[in-house]
Amino acid sequence: MQVTVNGEDTELAADTTVADLVAARSGAHDRVAVALNGDVVPRSSWPATRLSPGDTLEVLAPTAGG
Repeated sequence: MQVTVNGEDTELAADTTVADLVAARSGAHDRVAVALNGDVVPRSSWPATRLSPGDTLEVLAPTAGG
């Protein structure tokens, strides 16, 4: 299925969850936030939140800077 992740068109398996996506993209879940179609997805919901074709996701990690 086709989704948009951080502004890039991305092809994923049909049964992909938010947890699957985060694991594939960032490896560690401890310092990442996810928005699905503009709404923040609580970390506790990641394993149960299945993605659908056309979804838009932002996977965000904190960065240091000044």
